[in-house]
Amino acid sequence: MNKTDEQLLNNVLDNNIHEADSYNVRKNGKSIDRKTNPYIDIISKEDCSGIDIYVKENTLFGIIDIPVIITDSGLTDVVYNDFHIGKNSNVIIVAGCGVHNTDRHDSVHDGIHRFYLEENSKVKYIEKHYGSGKGTGKKILNPVTEITMKKGSSMTIDSTQIEGVDKTLRVTKAILDEATTLVINEKIKTYKDQYAKTEFVVTLNGENASCHVTSRSVATDNSYQEFTSNV
Repeated sequence: MNKTDEQLLNNVLDNNIHEADSYNVRKNGKSIDRKTNPYIDIISKEDCSGIDIYVKENTLFGIIDIPVIITDSGLTDVVYNDFHIGKNSNVIIVAGCGVHNTDRHDSVHDGIHRFYLEENSKVKYIEKHYGSGKGTGKKILNPVTEITMKKGSSMTIDSTQIEGVDKTLRVTKAILDEATTLVINEKIKTYKDQYAKTEFVVTLNGENASCHVTSRSVATDNSYQEFTSNV
């Protein structure tokens, strides 16, 4: 990685990636670095672009980093990442995306993240989006998060669009089983002519299932934001 890559990582990660228990770094559509351990495994998909992350039962306080960086102008990167969270486990997942565009062609990242939480598991999911570069090409990020939660599981999502993203469609869908808890905290900043749309669709599909959604936004200049929540 070069200095630009390191700058992007510093903006989307809260920690030093090499201190994480397991990680996968994706750059310009390809995995360039990976670390696993006996409790958290990462396997490349064979049928499409992306990875499967497996967290074994009873894994406690594991940290998983899966950042994406894009520096090629004109690239459209689509990735499917599936997280299989074992029973009684407790992990932190950091999935930031940084795009640096210095040319006239649009750079696009579509990240589809699917979470499968087994009984009594717990996940804190941190996602940061950041764009840089003075090119006329747009920096476009379209994250999709799909969550399936089994009995007694809980998940907290802290999602932040820091700056520099020209256009984004952010979709979160979740199905909650009995006695589950989903907390979503979203922060979005837009300026100039940027566009951001957020959609939440959450189904409380069991007794004592609960969801708390908070969205805080700052929109300046001619930028536009739209928020839809259906629980």
